[in-house]
Amino acid sequence: VQLVESGGGLVQAGGSLRLSCAASGIIFSINDMGWYRQAPGKQRELVATITSGGTINYADSVKGRFTISRDNAKNTVYLQMNSLKPEDTAVYYCNCNGQWGYWGQGTQVTVSS
Repeated sequence: VQLVESGGGLVQAGGSLRLSCAASGIIFSINDMGWYRQAPGKQRELVATITSGGTINYADSVKGRFTISRDNAKNTVYLQMNSLKPEDTAVYYCNCNGQWGYWGQGTQVTVSS
């Protein structure tokens, strides 16, 4: 199983980024997917999840600003991040099937004030 994230970078506060995660080695459409993040000195935390059936869950801190989506035809899950804040700075990880599942290598998102 391989999860490859892309789309991270440096952005000013108030800006937007879209993260992508391309999955291989799994039957993507039947797996739950998610995004987590880890800021320096902090524990990894859930950002958003989307089940195989399309049920979505967001952390309270990103509700109304971030949107998770998936394209089963492309084996890809996305995270659209709008109105970014400096506190969103973290390494963002793609996940398949929860904390005991599979993880990507992470992509850095840095939001400057």
